[in-house]
Amino acid sequence: MAEAAAELLERAARRDAALEELRALRVAVQAVPPAALRARLGEHHLVALFGLLGVNDREQVSACVSILERLLQALDPLYVIQNLREELQKGLFHPDDSVKILTMSQVGRIVEDSAAVTEILHSPELLQQIINCIGGEKIAVAKEAIKSLSRIAQSQEGLEALFGSSLLSDLRNVMATSDVVRYRVYELIVEISSVSAESLNYCANSGLIPELIGELTGEDVLVRATCIEMVTSLAHTPHGRQYLAQQGVIDKISNIILGAESDPFSSFYLPGFVKFFGNLAVVDSPQQICERYPVFMEKVFEMAESQDPTMIGVAVDTLGILGSNVEGKQVLQKARSRFQNLLSKIGHQAKNAPTELRLRCLDAISSLLYLPPEQQTEDLLRMTESWFTSLSSQPLELFRSISTQPFPDLHCGALRVFTAIANQPWAQKLMLASPGFVEYVVDRSVEPDKASKDAKYELVKALVNSKTIAEIFGNQYYLRLRAYLHEGPYYVKAVSTTAVEGAE
Repeated sequence: MAEAAAELLERAARRDAALEELRALRVAVQAVPPAALRARLGEHHLVALFGLLGVNDREQVSACVSILERLLQALDPLYVIQNLREELQKGLFHPDDSVKILTMSQVGRIVEDSAAVTEILHSPELLQQIINCIGGEKIAVAKEAIKSLSRIAQSQEGLEALFGSSLLSDLRNVMATSDVVRYRVYELIVEISSVSAESLNYCANSGLIPELIGELTGEDVLVRATCIEMVTSLAHTPHGRQYLAQQGVIDKISNIILGAESDPFSSFYLPGFVKFFGNLAVVDSPQQICERYPVFMEKVFEMAESQDPTMIGVAVDTLGILGSNVEGKQVLQKARSRFQNLLSKIGHQAKNAPTELRLRCLDAISSLLYLPPEQQTEDLLRMTESWFTSLSSQPLELFRSISTQPFPDLHCGALRVFTAIANQPWAQKLMLASPGFVEYVVDRSVEPDKASKDAKYELVKALVNSKTIAEIFGNQYYLRLRAYLHEGPYYVKAVSTTAVEGAE
């Protein structure tokens, strides 16, 4: 097969390969190992195949793309950029998206290679064309371009190339294509800014980060909704948060939430703004954020208490994020009866709301109730127990009824709630006191699919690994749980059958 591939490659190199031969070459290169291809491959073969892309024949282009995909993967990225620079550049100009995607995937390989990436930095035309690809109609091409430029900017030399040359004007020209493309460039800038304080400085000095912030705090409510997601990504890094605080952006977002009362269009951007503070509280300090920006907590409670399912969903997600660590739990506990009433509403939604909201409620409940063993003080255990009892008049039965429903997502969501409380002594006592609960936990027949079996196994593991389980459940149940854990999530008991002579 290697001989046949070599012969067909020679025909293609002379540019006299018919379509049938290109089809045969496509089959042949797939059957030959990359090492064997590499040994017989010359630069002239590849240049010729790239040349065959310049026709208005979709089938020929498709065959050549498949062949080149296979051949280029067999080559070192440094070889590709050193010998096929011009071909790559033309490929990024090609009207057919499959050729652009092929070329961009090679650029992706080159930028991941420390030796090859510097070659791209010395190819301003190629860099310019990668920037232009952000404005392409095909989202796959644009995403690949963003990823490659983000990788290029991870070095000092790359930052200089993108922001200290005419390439910055190319970025601005691409931004002018449309709103969608402008947001793609912002996405790239935020990705680059997230790498380091130095990267953020380059992006801020270019004027692009201030422009993004200007749009965030501007009057267009739809633009606000899009920009807040990017600013939230920027806030995930300490240097990003510091920059946003220094520029007064966090205060501005707080003020916009405050003024949302009188804005009839606030429902467009409010969910994103509240999520911003929720994420900020987790990566920073929940107590400090909630004390400094009381409007955030007030708005979360208002949204959770409303009748709007969209707002309830965002509030529930935010409470789950906020209550995912002990400091956040203590902040919520300060709201006392208001939070207890809210838990009752969340429990009601977990039972009666549309499926998507029920799942979000179950995930939030799991997050709120989980306590790592090393943080299980008497006060915190009392708190999670009181939260659990606030969810419903019979909370254990509520989640058990959800876990027996024939919807895998809800079934697993309810099992995750049990797993969250499984290592807390008060919950173990409740489980033991609930008729048939332990039998349900060790019954494998109620788990119909892989996700459910995995979720049940996590519950068993959480119970077995608890220090108090043997004492509370007693030896018999403890040993059954240990056996379940030892057998693994997918164990099936062998059934032996005895043949009886003369039986039907």
